[in-house]
Amino acid sequence: MSAVNRGLRQASKQVRLSQRVSNLSCTRSAGLQSAFRLQNSSSTSTSALPNTRTSSFSTMASLQSGVTPSPTAHKGYDPEITDIADYVLNKNIDSELAFDTARWVFLDTLGCGLEGLRFKECTKLLGPTVPGTVVPNGPKVPGTPYQLDPINAAFNIGAMIRWLDYNDCWLAAEWGHPSDNLGAILAVADWITRTNKAGGNLANGKQFTVRDVLEGMIKAHEIQGCLALLNSYNKVGLDHVVLVKVASTAVVSKMLGLNEKQTADAITQAWVDGQSLRTYRHSPNTMSRKSWAAGDACQRAVNLALKVLKGEPGVPTVLSAPVWGFYDVLFKGKKFEFQRPYGSYVMENVLFKVSYPAEFHSQTAVEASEKIHAQLKAMGKSAADIKEVTIRTHEACIRIIDKQFKPMDNFADRDHCIQYMCSVMLTFGRLTAGDYTDGSEAATSELVESLRKKIKCVEDPQFTADYHDPALRTISNGLTVELNDGTFLDEVVVEAPLGHRLRREEAKPHILAKYKRHLEPHFSADKVEKLVALGQNPKELEAMSVDEYVDLYVNEKSEFVQ
Repeated sequence: MSAVNRGLRQASKQVRLSQRVSNLSCTRSAGLQSAFRLQNSSSTSTSALPNTRTSSFSTMASLQSGVTPSPTAHKGYDPEITDIADYVLNKNIDSELAFDTARWVFLDTLGCGLEGLRFKECTKLLGPTVPGTVVPNGPKVPGTPYQLDPINAAFNIGAMIRWLDYNDCWLAAEWGHPSDNLGAILAVADWITRTNKAGGNLANGKQFTVRDVLEGMIKAHEIQGCLALLNSYNKVGLDHVVLVKVASTAVVSKMLGLNEKQTADAITQAWVDGQSLRTYRHSPNTMSRKSWAAGDACQRAVNLALKVLKGEPGVPTVLSAPVWGFYDVLFKGKKFEFQRPYGSYVMENVLFKVSYPAEFHSQTAVEASEKIHAQLKAMGKSAADIKEVTIRTHEACIRIIDKQFKPMDNFADRDHCIQYMCSVMLTFGRLTAGDYTDGSEAATSELVESLRKKIKCVEDPQFTADYHDPALRTISNGLTVELNDGTFLDEVVVEAPLGHRLRREEAKPHILAKYKRHLEPHFSADKVEKLVALGQNPKELEAMSVDEYVDLYVNEKSEFVQ
Protein backbone atom coordinates (compact mmCIF):
# COMPACT_ATOMS: atom_id res chain seq x y z
CA MET A 1 0.00 0.00 0.00
CA SER A 2 1.44 3.41 -0.94
CA ALA A 3 2.24 6.12 1.61
CA VAL A 4 -0.54 8.25 0.13
CA ASN A 5 -3.08 5.48 0.63
CA ARG A 6 -1.87 4.76 4.17
CA GLY A 7 -2.18 8.45 4.95
CA LEU A 8 -5.67 8.60 3.53
CA ARG A 9 -6.80 5.59 5.53
CA GLN A 10 -5.26 6.90 8.79
CA ALA A 11 -6.66 10.37 8.28
CA SER A 12 -10.07 8.90 7.58
CA LYS A 13 -10.22 6.52 10.54
CA GLN A 14 -10.68 9.31 13.06
CA VAL A 15 -13.42 10.86 10.91
CA ARG A 16 -15.06 7.46 10.58
CA LEU A 17 -14.95 6.76 14.35
CA SER A 18 -16.27 10.18 15.29
CA GLN A 19 -19.15 10.01 12.83
CA ARG A 20 -20.13 6.33 13.07
CA VAL A 21 -22.46 6.70 16.05
CA SER A 22 -24.37 9.57 14.48
CA ASN A 23 -24.42 7.88 11.10
CA LEU A 24 -25.88 4.69 12.54
CA SER A 25 -28.63 6.61 14.27
CA CYS A 26 -29.81 8.66 11.29
CA THR A 27 -30.94 5.88 8.94
CA ARG A 28 -34.70 5.81 8.82
CA SER A 29 -37.72 5.32 6.63
CA ALA A 30 -38.91 7.95 4.19
CA GLY A 31 -41.73 9.07 6.49
CA LEU A 32 -39.17 10.21 9.08
CA GLN A 33 -37.57 12.60 6.59
CA SER A 34 -40.22 15.17 7.50
CA ALA A 35 -38.85 15.29 11.06
CA PHE A 36 -35.92 17.22 9.63
CA ARG A 37 -38.14 20.02 8.31
CA LEU A 38 -36.19 23.25 8.50
CA GLN A 39 -37.26 25.69 11.21
CA ASN A 40 -36.89 28.68 8.90
CA SER A 41 -39.20 27.32 6.19
CA SER A 42 -41.55 29.83 4.56
CA SER A 43 -44.98 29.81 6.21
CA THR A 44 -46.79 31.07 3.14
CA SER A 45 -46.43 28.00 0.96
CA THR A 46 -46.39 24.99 3.30
CA SER A 47 -49.98 25.61 4.29
CA ALA A 48 -50.99 24.98 0.69
CA LEU A 49 -50.06 21.32 1.06
CA PRO A 50 -52.45 18.91 2.77
CA ASN A 51 -51.03 17.43 5.99
CA THR A 52 -50.12 13.80 5.31
CA ARG A 53 -48.22 13.21 8.51
CA THR A 54 -51.19 12.92 10.88
CA SER A 55 -53.64 11.20 8.57
CA SER A 56 -54.88 7.78 9.65
CA PHE A 57 -56.40 7.01 6.26
CA SER A 58 -55.29 3.73 4.69
CA THR A 59 -56.05 2.97 1.08
CA MET A 60 -55.02 -0.64 1.58
CA ALA A 61 -57.42 -1.05 4.50
CA SER A 62 -60.32 0.11 2.39
CA LEU A 63 -59.33 -2.23 -0.41
CA GLN A 64 -59.19 -5.16 1.98
CA SER A 65 -62.61 -4.28 3.36
CA GLY A 66 -64.09 -4.10 -0.11
CA VAL A 67 -65.04 -0.44 0.31
CA THR A 68 -64.06 1.84 -2.56
CA PRO A 69 -62.39 5.04 -1.29
CA SER A 70 -64.19 8.22 -2.15
CA PRO A 71 -62.43 10.55 -4.63
CA THR A 72 -61.77 13.05 -1.81
CA ALA A 73 -60.56 10.53 0.74
CA HIS A 74 -56.83 10.79 0.04
CA LYS A 75 -55.76 14.33 -0.69
CA GLY A 76 -52.53 14.06 1.28
CA TYR A 77 -49.22 13.93 -0.55
CA ASP A 78 -46.62 11.29 0.14
CA PRO A 79 -44.19 12.81 2.67
CA GLU A 80 -41.26 11.97 0.37
CA ILE A 81 -42.81 14.39 -2.15
CA THR A 82 -43.52 17.22 0.29
CA ASP A 83 -40.04 16.98 1.79
CA ILE A 84 -38.47 17.61 -1.61
CA ALA A 85 -40.85 20.48 -2.40
CA ASP A 86 -40.21 22.08 0.98
CA TYR A 87 -36.45 21.76 0.57
CA VAL A 88 -36.37 23.23 -2.93
CA LEU A 89 -38.54 26.23 -2.11
CA ASN A 90 -37.57 27.00 1.46
CA LYS A 91 -34.06 25.82 2.28
CA ASN A 92 -31.40 28.52 2.30
CA ILE A 93 -28.02 27.24 1.13
CA ASP A 94 -25.32 28.96 3.17
CA SER A 95 -22.40 26.56 2.70
CA GLU A 96 -19.51 28.30 1.02
CA LEU A 97 -17.90 24.91 0.48
CA ALA A 98 -20.97 23.84 -1.47
CA PHE A 99 -20.90 26.97 -3.64
CA ASP A 100 -17.17 26.68 -4.24
CA THR A 101 -17.52 23.02 -5.22
CA ALA A 102 -20.52 23.87 -7.40
CA ARG A 103 -18.42 26.40 -9.30
CA TRP A 104 -15.81 23.72 -10.07
CA VAL A 105 -18.55 21.29 -11.06
CA PHE A 106 -20.14 23.94 -13.31
CA LEU A 107 -16.92 24.58 -15.22
CA ASP A 108 -16.04 20.89 -15.43
CA THR A 109 -19.52 19.96 -16.67
CA LEU A 110 -19.57 22.60 -19.39
CA GLY A 111 -16.14 21.42 -20.50
CA CYS A 112 -17.35 17.81 -20.67
CA GLY A 113 -20.26 18.93 -22.84
CA LEU A 114 -17.92 20.69 -25.25
CA GLU A 115 -15.76 17.58 -25.47
CA GLY A 116 -18.86 15.51 -26.26
CA LEU A 117 -19.47 17.72 -29.31
CA ARG A 118 -16.34 16.30 -30.92
CA PHE A 119 -18.12 12.98 -31.48
CA LYS A 120 -20.50 12.61 -34.41
CA GLU A 121 -22.56 10.02 -32.57
CA CYS A 122 -23.45 12.81 -30.14
CA THR A 123 -23.93 15.75 -32.50
CA LYS A 124 -26.22 13.80 -34.84
CA LEU A 125 -28.83 13.89 -32.05
CA LEU A 126 -28.56 17.61 -31.37
CA GLY A 127 -30.11 20.73 -32.82
CA PRO A 128 -33.72 21.72 -33.53
CA THR A 129 -36.30 19.07 -34.31
CA VAL A 130 -37.09 20.94 -37.53
CA PRO A 131 -33.76 21.93 -39.14
CA GLY A 132 -33.17 25.67 -39.28
CA THR A 133 -35.57 26.53 -36.46
CA VAL A 134 -34.42 29.37 -34.20
CA VAL A 135 -36.56 30.12 -31.14
CA PRO A 136 -36.72 33.84 -30.24
CA ASN A 137 -35.33 34.34 -26.71
CA GLY A 138 -34.79 30.60 -26.46
CA PRO A 139 -31.86 29.09 -24.55
CA LYS A 140 -28.61 28.63 -26.42
CA VAL A 141 -26.63 25.39 -26.54
CA PRO A 142 -22.96 25.95 -25.60
CA GLY A 143 -20.42 25.25 -28.34
CA THR A 144 -23.07 25.39 -31.08
CA PRO A 145 -25.09 27.96 -33.03
CA TYR A 146 -28.37 26.47 -31.76
CA GLN A 147 -31.07 28.52 -30.03
CA LEU A 148 -33.91 26.18 -29.13
CA ASP A 149 -37.04 25.84 -27.03
CA PRO A 150 -36.29 25.02 -23.38
CA ILE A 151 -37.38 21.38 -23.60
CA ASN A 152 -35.17 20.55 -26.58
CA ALA A 153 -32.32 22.66 -25.22
CA ALA A 154 -32.45 20.65 -21.99
CA PHE A 155 -32.01 17.48 -24.02
CA ASN A 156 -29.18 18.94 -26.09
CA ILE A 157 -27.20 20.20 -23.11
CA GLY A 158 -27.91 17.11 -21.05
CA ALA A 159 -26.87 14.72 -23.82
CA MET A 160 -23.59 16.46 -24.63
CA ILE A 161 -22.68 16.68 -20.93
CA ARG A 162 -23.14 12.95 -20.36
CA TRP A 163 -21.88 11.65 -23.69
CA LEU A 164 -18.37 10.72 -22.63
CA ASP A 165 -19.09 9.66 -19.03
CA TYR A 166 -16.57 12.27 -17.88
CA ASN A 167 -18.63 14.59 -15.63
CA ASP A 168 -18.98 14.23 -11.88
CA CYS A 169 -20.18 11.14 -10.07
CA TRP A 170 -22.04 10.02 -6.94
CA LEU A 171 -21.63 6.49 -5.63
CA ALA A 172 -23.90 4.94 -3.02
CA ALA A 173 -26.61 2.26 -3.05
CA GLU A 174 -27.41 3.84 -6.44
CA TRP A 175 -24.91 5.48 -8.76
CA GLY A 176 -25.31 8.51 -10.93
CA HIS A 177 -23.96 11.80 -12.18
CA PRO A 178 -25.68 14.73 -10.45
CA SER A 179 -24.27 17.34 -12.83
CA ASP A 180 -26.50 15.79 -15.50
CA ASN A 181 -29.17 18.08 -14.02
CA LEU A 182 -27.38 21.12 -15.46
CA GLY A 183 -29.02 20.32 -18.79
CA ALA A 184 -32.42 21.28 -17.42
CA ILE A 185 -31.24 24.00 -15.03
CA LEU A 186 -29.12 25.94 -17.53
CA ALA A 187 -31.69 25.71 -20.33
CA VAL A 188 -34.52 27.06 -18.16
CA ALA A 189 -32.41 29.77 -16.51
CA ASP A 190 -31.20 31.00 -19.90
CA TRP A 191 -34.68 30.94 -21.45
CA ILE A 192 -36.39 32.78 -18.58
CA THR A 193 -33.65 35.41 -18.42
CA ARG A 194 -33.63 36.10 -22.16
CA THR A 195 -37.43 36.23 -22.26
CA ASN A 196 -37.72 38.62 -19.34
CA LYS A 197 -34.98 40.88 -20.65
CA ALA A 198 -37.02 41.10 -23.85
CA GLY A 199 -40.08 42.28 -21.90
CA GLY A 200 -41.58 38.98 -20.82
CA ASN A 201 -42.77 38.07 -17.36
CA LEU A 202 -41.83 34.45 -16.76
CA ALA A 203 -41.34 33.50 -13.11
CA ASN A 204 -42.42 37.00 -12.02
CA GLY A 205 -39.77 38.62 -14.18
CA LYS A 206 -36.82 36.77 -12.66
CA GLN A 207 -33.43 37.22 -14.30
CA PHE A 208 -30.98 34.54 -13.26
CA THR A 209 -27.33 34.97 -12.38
CA VAL A 210 -24.70 32.26 -12.44
CA ARG A 211 -24.97 32.06 -8.64
CA ASP A 212 -28.66 31.18 -9.03
CA VAL A 213 -27.61 28.36 -11.33
CA LEU A 214 -25.06 27.15 -8.79
CA GLU A 215 -27.73 27.10 -6.09
CA GLY A 216 -30.01 25.09 -8.36
CA MET A 217 -27.16 22.65 -8.96
CA ILE A 218 -26.54 22.26 -5.22
CA LYS A 219 -30.18 21.39 -4.65
CA ALA A 220 -30.44 19.05 -7.61
CA HIS A 221 -27.26 17.28 -6.47
CA GLU A 222 -28.73 16.94 -3.00
CA ILE A 223 -32.06 15.51 -4.11
CA GLN A 224 -30.52 13.01 -6.50
CA GLY A 225 -27.76 12.05 -4.08
CA CYS A 226 -29.92 11.63 -0.97
CA LEU A 227 -32.44 9.52 -2.87
CA ALA A 228 -29.49 7.34 -3.95
CA LEU A 229 -27.73 6.89 -0.61
CA LEU A 230 -29.74 3.92 0.65
CA ASN A 231 -32.01 3.09 -2.29
CA SER A 232 -30.86 0.91 -5.18
CA TYR A 233 -32.86 1.42 -8.36
CA ASN A 234 -30.53 -0.73 -10.46
CA LYS A 235 -31.41 -3.78 -8.35
CA VAL A 236 -34.98 -3.56 -9.62
CA GLY A 237 -33.79 -2.92 -13.19
CA LEU A 238 -34.34 0.84 -13.26
CA ASP A 239 -31.78 3.32 -14.53
CA HIS A 240 -30.49 6.06 -12.26
CA VAL A 241 -31.71 8.79 -14.63
CA VAL A 242 -35.07 8.58 -12.84
CA LEU A 243 -33.32 10.61 -10.14
CA VAL A 244 -32.15 13.20 -12.67
CA LYS A 245 -35.75 13.60 -13.80
CA VAL A 246 -37.05 13.99 -10.24
CA ALA A 247 -34.30 16.37 -9.11
CA SER A 248 -34.46 18.50 -12.26
CA THR A 249 -38.26 18.68 -12.09
CA ALA A 250 -38.12 19.94 -8.52
CA VAL A 251 -35.48 22.60 -9.17
CA VAL A 252 -36.97 23.73 -12.48
CA SER A 253 -40.37 24.08 -10.80
CA LYS A 254 -38.94 26.62 -8.39
CA MET A 255 -37.18 28.43 -11.23
CA LEU A 256 -40.49 28.71 -13.10
CA GLY A 257 -42.12 30.31 -10.07
CA LEU A 258 -44.35 27.42 -9.06
CA ASN A 259 -45.62 27.45 -5.48
CA GLU A 260 -45.03 24.59 -3.08
CA LYS A 261 -48.15 22.64 -3.99
CA GLN A 262 -47.46 23.02 -7.71
CA THR A 263 -43.87 21.93 -7.14
CA ALA A 264 -45.13 18.84 -5.33
CA ASP A 265 -47.49 18.19 -8.24
CA ALA A 266 -44.62 18.39 -10.72
CA ILE A 267 -42.47 16.04 -8.62
CA THR A 268 -45.28 13.49 -8.56
CA GLN A 269 -45.52 13.72 -12.32
CA ALA A 270 -41.82 12.87 -12.54
CA TRP A 271 -42.34 9.75 -10.43
CA VAL A 272 -45.39 8.58 -12.37
CA ASP A 273 -43.68 9.16 -15.71
CA GLY A 274 -42.38 6.03 -17.46
CA GLN A 275 -39.00 5.09 -15.98
CA SER A 276 -36.01 3.99 -18.08
CA LEU A 277 -34.93 0.35 -17.90
CA ARG A 278 -31.25 -0.13 -17.22
CA THR A 279 -30.86 -2.78 -19.90
CA TYR A 280 -29.12 -0.39 -22.30
CA ARG A 281 -26.15 -0.31 -19.91
CA HIS A 282 -25.69 -4.08 -19.75
CA SER A 283 -24.99 -7.05 -21.97
CA PRO A 284 -26.46 -8.04 -24.35
CA ASN A 285 -28.03 -4.62 -25.01
CA THR A 286 -25.25 -2.15 -24.16
CA MET A 287 -25.66 0.80 -26.52
CA SER A 288 -25.50 4.56 -26.95
CA ARG A 289 -28.77 5.37 -25.20
CA LYS A 290 -26.80 5.32 -21.97
CA SER A 291 -25.08 8.46 -23.24
CA TRP A 292 -28.26 10.42 -23.96
CA ALA A 293 -30.53 8.99 -21.26
CA ALA A 294 -29.72 11.91 -18.95
CA GLY A 295 -30.60 14.38 -21.70
CA ASP A 296 -33.93 12.60 -22.06
CA ALA A 297 -34.50 12.90 -18.30
CA CYS A 298 -33.72 16.63 -18.46
CA GLN A 299 -36.18 17.30 -21.27
CA ARG A 300 -38.89 15.29 -19.52
CA ALA A 301 -38.33 17.28 -16.32
CA VAL A 302 -38.75 20.62 -18.10
CA ASN A 303 -41.77 19.37 -20.03
CA LEU A 304 -43.52 18.11 -16.89
CA ALA A 305 -42.86 21.29 -14.92
CA LEU A 306 -44.25 23.38 -17.77
CA LYS A 307 -47.40 21.24 -17.87
CA VAL A 308 -47.98 21.91 -14.17
CA LEU A 309 -47.35 25.61 -14.79
CA LYS A 310 -50.29 25.45 -17.20
CA GLY A 311 -52.51 23.97 -14.53
CA GLU A 312 -51.98 20.22 -14.72
CA PRO A 313 -52.50 18.64 -11.27
CA GLY A 314 -50.37 16.07 -9.55
CA VAL A 315 -50.69 12.48 -8.33
CA PRO A 316 -50.51 12.91 -4.52
CA THR A 317 -49.81 9.29 -3.51
CA VAL A 318 -47.80 8.38 -6.59
CA LEU A 319 -45.31 6.49 -4.44
CA SER A 320 -47.47 4.80 -1.82
CA ALA A 321 -50.75 4.05 -3.61
CA PRO A 322 -51.50 0.33 -3.14
CA VAL A 323 -51.15 -1.80 -6.26
CA TRP A 324 -50.67 1.15 -8.64
CA GLY A 325 -48.02 3.28 -6.90
CA PHE A 326 -44.29 3.38 -7.60
CA TYR A 327 -43.40 1.30 -4.56
CA ASP A 328 -45.71 -1.59 -5.42
CA VAL A 329 -45.22 -1.51 -9.20
CA LEU A 330 -41.51 -0.79 -9.51
CA PHE A 331 -39.81 -1.06 -6.09
CA LYS A 332 -40.95 -4.46 -4.84
CA GLY A 333 -43.19 -2.87 -2.22
CA LYS A 334 -40.32 -1.19 -0.39
CA LYS A 335 -40.37 2.42 0.74
CA PHE A 336 -37.42 4.75 0.24
CA GLU A 337 -35.02 5.07 3.16
CA PHE A 338 -33.01 8.16 3.94
CA GLN A 339 -29.68 8.57 5.69
CA ARG A 340 -29.81 12.31 6.23
CA PRO A 341 -32.02 15.40 5.73
CA TYR A 342 -31.64 17.49 2.58
CA GLY A 343 -28.90 20.10 2.86
CA SER A 344 -25.70 20.48 0.81
CA TYR A 345 -23.88 17.24 1.67
CA VAL A 346 -23.86 15.77 -1.82
CA MET A 347 -22.29 18.75 -3.57
CA GLU A 348 -19.69 19.01 -0.82
CA ASN A 349 -18.74 15.35 -1.25
CA VAL A 350 -19.28 14.79 -4.98
CA LEU A 351 -16.62 12.98 -7.00
CA PHE A 352 -14.84 14.57 -9.96
CA LYS A 353 -13.59 12.53 -12.88
CA VAL A 354 -10.22 14.12 -13.35
CA SER A 355 -7.69 11.78 -14.82
CA TYR A 356 -9.54 9.47 -17.17
CA PRO A 357 -12.82 9.36 -19.12
CA ALA A 358 -13.72 6.09 -17.40
CA GLU A 359 -16.68 4.75 -15.45
CA PHE A 360 -15.99 5.83 -11.90
CA HIS A 361 -15.73 2.42 -10.27
CA SER A 362 -12.67 1.84 -12.46
CA GLN A 363 -10.87 5.14 -11.83
CA THR A 364 -8.57 3.85 -9.10
CA ALA A 365 -7.89 0.65 -11.08
CA VAL A 366 -6.82 2.70 -14.09
CA GLU A 367 -4.64 4.88 -11.86
CA ALA A 368 -3.01 1.73 -10.45
CA SER A 369 -2.56 0.44 -14.01
CA GLU A 370 -0.75 3.64 -14.95
CA LYS A 371 1.70 3.09 -12.09
CA ILE A 372 2.24 -0.53 -13.14
CA HIS A 373 2.83 0.53 -16.76
CA ALA A 374 5.61 2.82 -15.55
CA GLN A 375 7.03 0.05 -13.38
CA LEU A 376 7.08 -2.41 -16.28
CA LYS A 377 8.80 0.15 -18.48
CA ALA A 378 11.48 0.68 -15.84
CA MET A 379 12.01 -3.09 -15.76
CA GLY A 380 12.41 -3.23 -19.54
CA LYS A 381 9.13 -5.09 -19.87
CA SER A 382 5.68 -4.36 -21.29
CA ALA A 383 2.07 -5.51 -21.21
CA ALA A 384 3.09 -8.40 -23.48
CA ASP A 385 5.00 -9.86 -20.53
CA ILE A 386 1.90 -10.10 -18.33
CA LYS A 387 0.49 -13.56 -17.59
CA GLU A 388 -2.39 -12.56 -15.32
CA VAL A 389 -3.82 -9.58 -13.42
CA THR A 390 -6.05 -9.83 -10.34
CA ILE A 391 -8.10 -6.81 -9.37
CA ARG A 392 -9.15 -6.72 -5.72
CA THR A 393 -12.24 -4.54 -5.80
CA HIS A 394 -15.68 -3.67 -4.38
CA GLU A 395 -19.03 -5.28 -5.13
CA ALA A 396 -20.46 -2.43 -7.22
CA CYS A 397 -17.51 -2.62 -9.61
CA ILE A 398 -18.10 -6.31 -10.22
CA ARG A 399 -21.81 -5.81 -10.76
CA ILE A 400 -21.43 -2.96 -13.26
CA ILE A 401 -18.18 -3.20 -15.23
CA ASP A 402 -16.69 -6.68 -14.73
CA LYS A 403 -16.84 -8.00 -18.33
CA GLN A 404 -13.77 -10.19 -18.65
CA PHE A 405 -14.99 -12.36 -21.52
CA LYS A 406 -17.87 -10.29 -22.92
CA PRO A 407 -17.19 -9.20 -26.54
CA MET A 408 -16.50 -5.49 -26.95
CA ASP A 409 -19.07 -4.64 -29.60
CA ASN A 410 -19.07 -0.85 -29.39
CA PHE A 411 -18.04 2.34 -27.58
CA ALA A 412 -20.60 1.70 -24.83
CA ASP A 413 -19.16 -1.74 -24.10
CA ARG A 414 -15.59 -0.51 -23.87
CA ASP A 415 -16.13 2.46 -21.57
CA HIS A 416 -17.99 0.22 -19.12
CA CYS A 417 -15.49 -2.66 -18.97
CA ILE A 418 -12.83 -2.46 -16.26
CA GLN A 419 -10.71 -5.08 -18.03
CA TYR A 420 -10.64 -3.06 -21.25
CA MET A 421 -9.78 0.21 -19.51
CA CYS A 422 -6.95 -1.32 -17.48
CA SER A 423 -5.68 -3.24 -20.49
CA VAL A 424 -5.45 -0.07 -22.59
CA MET A 425 -3.56 1.72 -19.81
CA LEU A 426 -1.20 -1.22 -19.24
CA THR A 427 -0.53 -1.46 -22.99
CA PHE A 428 -0.23 2.18 -24.04
CA GLY A 429 0.20 4.12 -20.81
CA ARG A 430 -2.88 6.21 -21.60
CA LEU A 431 -6.68 6.14 -21.62
CA THR A 432 -8.56 8.72 -23.68
CA ALA A 433 -12.08 9.00 -25.04
CA GLY A 434 -10.71 8.12 -28.48
CA ASP A 435 -9.59 4.73 -27.18
CA TYR A 436 -13.22 3.61 -26.96
CA THR A 437 -14.21 4.30 -30.56
CA ASP A 438 -14.61 1.60 -33.19
CA GLY A 439 -11.48 1.24 -35.33
CA SER A 440 -9.21 3.04 -32.87
CA GLU A 441 -5.71 1.80 -32.11
CA ALA A 442 -6.83 0.48 -28.75
CA ALA A 443 -10.08 -1.08 -29.95
CA THR A 444 -8.25 -3.02 -32.70
CA SER A 445 -5.21 -4.01 -30.61
CA GLU A 446 -4.76 -7.76 -30.33
CA LEU A 447 -2.62 -7.24 -27.22
CA VAL A 448 -5.35 -5.21 -25.52
CA GLU A 449 -7.93 -7.88 -26.32
CA SER A 450 -5.79 -10.80 -25.14
CA LEU A 451 -4.73 -8.99 -21.98
CA ARG A 452 -8.31 -8.04 -21.20
CA LYS A 453 -9.20 -11.72 -20.88
CA LYS A 454 -6.34 -12.25 -18.41
CA ILE A 455 -7.70 -9.71 -15.94
CA LYS A 456 -10.06 -11.07 -13.27
CA CYS A 457 -11.94 -9.29 -10.48
CA VAL A 458 -12.42 -10.53 -6.91
CA GLU A 459 -14.43 -8.75 -4.25
CA ASP A 460 -12.78 -7.52 -1.06
CA PRO A 461 -15.55 -7.11 1.57
CA GLN A 462 -13.60 -4.35 3.29
CA PHE A 463 -13.41 -2.38 0.04
CA THR A 464 -17.19 -2.79 -0.28
CA ALA A 465 -17.73 -1.63 3.32
CA ASP A 466 -15.49 1.42 2.79
CA TYR A 467 -17.41 2.23 -0.38
CA HIS A 468 -20.64 2.56 1.62
CA ASP A 469 -19.09 4.19 4.72
CA PRO A 470 -20.33 7.84 4.84
CA ALA A 471 -17.02 8.91 6.40
CA LEU A 472 -14.96 7.38 3.59
CA ARG A 473 -16.91 6.62 0.41
CA THR A 474 -13.70 5.34 -1.17
CA ILE A 475 -13.69 3.46 -4.47
CA SER A 476 -10.77 1.14 -3.83
CA ASN A 477 -9.03 -1.14 -6.29
CA GLY A 478 -5.83 -3.14 -5.89
CA LEU A 479 -3.96 -4.74 -8.82
CA THR A 480 -1.60 -7.70 -8.56
CA VAL A 481 0.34 -8.61 -11.70
CA GLU A 482 1.95 -11.95 -12.45
CA LEU A 483 4.50 -11.98 -15.29
CA ASN A 484 5.17 -14.78 -17.75
CA ASP A 485 8.48 -15.59 -16.02
CA GLY A 486 6.67 -16.25 -12.72
CA THR A 487 7.50 -12.89 -11.13
CA PHE A 488 4.74 -11.29 -9.02
CA LEU A 489 4.77 -7.50 -8.77
CA ASP A 490 3.78 -5.95 -5.46
CA GLU A 491 0.08 -5.13 -5.33
CA VAL A 492 -0.69 -1.52 -6.21
CA VAL A 493 -3.70 -0.22 -4.25
CA VAL A 494 -5.44 3.10 -4.85
CA GLU A 495 -8.32 3.83 -2.48
CA ALA A 496 -9.43 7.35 -3.33
CA PRO A 497 -9.34 8.61 -6.93
CA LEU A 498 -7.95 12.04 -7.66
CA GLY A 499 -11.40 13.66 -7.76
CA HIS A 500 -12.42 12.35 -4.33
CA ARG A 501 -13.18 14.69 -1.42
CA LEU A 502 -10.04 13.43 0.36
CA ARG A 503 -7.92 14.59 -2.62
CA ARG A 504 -9.94 17.65 -3.65
CA GLU A 505 -7.22 20.28 -3.32
CA GLU A 506 -4.76 18.04 -5.14
CA ALA A 507 -7.32 17.68 -7.93
CA LYS A 508 -8.18 21.33 -8.55
CA PRO A 509 -5.25 22.15 -10.88
CA HIS A 510 -6.08 19.02 -12.87
CA ILE A 511 -9.79 19.95 -13.05
CA LEU A 512 -8.84 23.38 -14.38
CA ALA A 513 -6.44 21.87 -16.92
CA LYS A 514 -9.16 19.47 -18.04
CA TYR A 515 -11.61 22.38 -18.50
CA LYS A 516 -9.06 24.34 -20.52
CA ARG A 517 -8.25 21.29 -22.64
CA HIS A 518 -11.94 20.87 -23.47
CA LEU A 519 -12.31 24.55 -24.43
CA GLU A 520 -9.37 24.66 -26.81
CA PRO A 521 -10.82 22.79 -29.83
CA HIS A 522 -13.79 25.18 -29.92
CA PHE A 523 -12.49 28.68 -29.24
CA SER A 524 -9.57 30.99 -29.91
CA ALA A 525 -6.70 31.14 -27.47
CA ASP A 526 -7.88 34.57 -26.25
CA LYS A 527 -11.41 33.26 -25.62
CA VAL A 528 -10.06 30.23 -23.78
CA GLU A 529 -7.94 32.39 -21.50
CA LYS A 530 -10.90 34.69 -20.84
CA LEU A 531 -13.18 31.81 -19.87
CA VAL A 532 -10.54 30.19 -17.66
CA ALA A 533 -9.82 33.48 -15.88
CA LEU A 534 -13.52 34.18 -15.39
CA GLY A 535 -14.03 30.72 -13.96
CA GLN A 536 -11.35 31.44 -11.35
CA ASN A 537 -12.98 34.71 -10.27
CA PRO A 538 -15.95 33.56 -8.14
CA LYS A 539 -17.28 37.05 -7.38
CA GLU A 540 -17.38 38.15 -11.02
CA LEU A 541 -18.63 34.80 -12.30
CA GLU A 542 -21.47 34.42 -9.80
CA ALA A 543 -22.74 37.97 -10.38
CA MET A 544 -22.89 37.51 -14.14
CA SER A 545 -26.26 37.23 -15.86
CA VAL A 546 -26.66 33.66 -17.08
CA ASP A 547 -27.58 34.62 -20.65
CA GLU A 548 -24.46 36.76 -20.96
CA TYR A 549 -22.34 33.91 -19.66
CA VAL A 550 -23.88 31.38 -22.05
CA ASP A 551 -23.28 33.80 -24.93
CA LEU A 552 -19.54 33.40 -24.29
CA TYR A 553 -19.86 29.75 -25.33
CA VAL A 554 -21.80 30.29 -28.55
CA ASN A 555 -19.96 29.00 -31.61
CA GLU A 556 -21.69 30.04 -34.81
CA LYS A 557 -19.15 28.28 -37.00
CA SER A 558 -18.43 25.12 -35.06
CA GLU A 559 -16.55 22.55 -37.10
CA PHE A 560 -18.15 19.80 -35.03
CA VAL A 561 -21.81 20.67 -35.62
CA GLN A 562 -23.36 20.21 -39.05
